[in-house]
Order: sequence, then structure tokens, then C-alpha cells
Amino acid sequence: MGKPTGFLEFQRLSETAEPVASRLKHYREFTEHLSDADSKTQGARCMDCGIPFCTSGCPVNNIIPDWNDLVYRGDWHTALTVLHSTNNFPDFTGRICPAPCEAACTLNINSSAVGIKSIEHFIVDKGWENGWIVPQPAAVKTGKRVAVVGSGPAGLAAAQQLARAGHDVVVFEKNDRVGGLLRYGIPDFKFDKSNIDRRVAQMQAEGVEFRTSAHIGGEGAKGIAAATLTAEFDAVVLAGGAEKPRDLSVPGRELGGVHFAMEFLGQQNKLVAGDSVPGQILATGKKVVVIGGGDTGSDCVGTSNRQGAKSVVQLELLPQPPEQENKSMTWPYWPLKLRTSTSHEEGCQREFAVATQEVLGENGRVRALRLARVELVGGVPTPIAGSDFEIEADLVLLAMGFVAPVKAGLLEQLGVALDARGAVRAKTDGAGAYATSVPKVFAAGDMRRGQSLVVWAIREGRQCAREVDAFLTGSSKLPR
Repeated sequence: MGKPTGFLEFQRLSETAEPVASRLKHYREFTEHLSDADSKTQGARCMDCGIPFCTSGCPVNNIIPDWNDLVYRGDWHTALTVLHSTNNFPDFTGRICPAPCEAACTLNINSSAVGIKSIEHFIVDKGWENGWIVPQPAAVKTGKRVAVVGSGPAGLAAAQQLARAGHDVVVFEKNDRVGGLLRYGIPDFKFDKSNIDRRVAQMQAEGVEFRTSAHIGGEGAKGIAAATLTAEFDAVVLAGGAEKPRDLSVPGRELGGVHFAMEFLGQQNKLVAGDSVPGQILATGKKVVVIGGGDTGSDCVGTSNRQGAKSVVQLELLPQPPEQENKSMTWPYWPLKLRTSTSHEEGCQREFAVATQEVLGENGRVRALRLARVELVGGVPTPIAGSDFEIEADLVLLAMGFVAPVKAGLLEQLGVALDARGAVRAKTDGAGAYATSVPKVFAAGDMRRGQSLVVWAIREGRQCAREVDAFLTGSSKLPR
């Protein structure tokens, strides 16, 4: 519980960030974890609240009060053990999770929540700095082989858990490097890719085999028939994500200069990694408009500013939320409130309650967007008559989320049943949890639940691994 009176004595501490003018000149992470002393102070704020709603607010059910108390007492090694007991990759979530645990913190009712995310970041970085994070290979092998399709957080979590249970695990990744959208979707200034690389090295030492440039269900040199996996492996885990982006169905969508966000972000990440990117989409000197107000849109803002955009405007369909939520109405659930990211702080004009009506062009390229103000009518954003206006644009980035996994290829070849949203149909509890309609084929993460958070993907990967282990051996000692 930390210090009994700590929540009365100490204020919430934020991690130190590099000044805007400096960090805009590079693509490195710019947030430092807490110092030893500050981490203890922040851990001291954890209350003896009786029911730790933070644990239920966290998708992986992190045992937060326990490791807060351990950090307060300076027992960082044990804190790391407790942290890893529920989360394979706290170095991922400690950097990029929006921290629903903090929204559920009891102290958040009438004060500032404990800095749970910053403490998590501190613990895992302390573990790497001291060499405490080491491979944990299985003592006994089962002789069973499992294929995991996709190397995002769900696939990695499932693979590590299954390897530690003694199974021979092969992870198939269609790209040339491991990580999925962790690698090619999240900018390096938010999430350095060395965080993936050192976990991959740990997993390889635990016996996991990674096969990159291996597109299951794909065509060409990288293509591998889905039937190959069901024939050669005792179980298959589908963890390929939900990569079908939501498109913009308006006149002029086909004009040059209109791109999906992942085209833009992925190219920049490859460039940072040292790859050649012919015909790279660049924001340099351009008037950039980002359509979509979520995290992906924010990432486009930060990347555009680093590339030297002339201006950046971000559009959001919904009305601007309040700066402060009504805690008595929302706690301990995730609140609706205005969220300003570090990328927004670096420079961006934000427009709320606007809908794109048309992409206007000249000589085959975008020159402007025609927008309309909207109001909610029966909960549906509806254009207001006579409110149309134009904004100039040289580059338009579509960051409106993802609707489903890509059906063509893998899913079609396997013939798995899909739900109404187009995701792979599989339940999450009871007999047959995470099992698809095809024998010995399981699904987890965004491919099953639709677009979601990294922490949810880790949860599903862990839970799916437990079900696969039980399927292969009759029972499982893996935690959920």
C-alpha cells in the first residue's frame, strides 16, 4: 500500500520529457523514467483503498498495489517479478499504454491518480539496467509444435508463454522484422524498437523460432499456404492483427496526396531503421491534414512535425470533449475527456465536430478539403446545413481506425468463421475459449477482438496460450 499517509503528503510526479524544440530534431524516445527517489515517492502515494480498482481497470490485471509497495520499499527486483507475473512486456505497456489503471485508481476520485504507468516504466527499465531480465527456458519439452501467425504483442505473448510451457513455437511474420504494428505503426520517438529486439533475443534463447518474410496465405516468394501450418503443427494461433483501415468514402478520395496513416508511419519507421524507402511519403514543407483524432492521428502529427511540415491540422468527427471528466459519473471506468498528447504539444491545430465532404484537387493532386460542421442527432454526427468551409491541404493522412483483419489470403484459406464485424469468431471463456471454428486453430488479439490496445493484445495472447497448452496436454499451469 506504500506509505499510509503518502497520498496526503506527496503530489503526482510526471516523467521528464525533452523540450519540444530539441526533440523535434530526432526520432529517439524523449521521455526519461523516474529516478530511484521519485519512484519511491510515487509508490508511497498508493493508498490502502481496500478494493484496488486499478487491478480490475488493467486488462492484464497487474497486481499494482503490491509492486507499488515494493518500489516504495526499494525492493525493485521483487517488484519486477510481480510485474512480470501478469505482463510479459511491461517495457511495451510502460511506454505506450494509455493507462486505464490510472483512470480506475481510487485516489483519482478526488485527486490525481498514482503514476502507475511511470512506476511500471521505472521497474522494467531498472530490470534491464541490472541484468535481471533473463531467458526462462522450459525445463521439460512436450514435443508439441505450435505455429503463431503474427508477431505483434498478442503473438509475442502467446509464443513466449507456450515456449515456457515446453512447446516448440515458430512465429511467422510477413514483414522483414518482428513486431507487427509495434515495429511499423508506432513512431520511434514514442517506442524505440530496441525494446522489441531485446525481447526477441530473450524469446529466442527460450526456444522460440522466428521466421520473417513469411506471409501465411500470401502470394509470391514470401507466400506460404495456410494448409501448410495445419498439416505441420499441432496447433495454430492466429494473431495477425486487424489491418484493414477505415477508408474515406467521399468524392476526390482517389487524388494523389491522400494516404492511409500506416503507409506514412511505416515508411518513416523503416527509414529510421536504416532501410531504403523509394518514393517515401513526406510531409516536408506541406500543409498536412490528419483525419482522425485518436492515437494514430496523433502519431501522424508528431511525425509530420519532425519531417518539417508547413502546417498540421487534425480533424475529429465528434465534438470536443470536456477538459475534465465528471468523475462521479465515470470512475472507475475509462472517462471521456480531452486528451492532449506530446505530439499535440509539439504543434497542431485541432478541429472538432467536422466531417469531410469532398477532397478537392488540381492536376491530379489534393489541394484542399471541403468540410462541414456537424452536430449529434440521435447520437449520429450529422452535417449542419450551410456550414461548409474549405481548408488547404497538400497531404491528407487517413487515421480513422481499423475495421477488421484482412480476409483475403490466410482467413479465406483456413475457412474460419467470422463475426459480424469481420473479425475471427472465438469466445474468451469456458470450454473452447479462443478456439476458432477450424480444429486446432485459435485466435487472439486484434484479429479476434478488433482494433484495441497493446495491453489487451498481451492479455489475449496470454489467455490464448493457456487454452492452447490445455488443448495440447490436457491441462495447463500457465496463468491467465
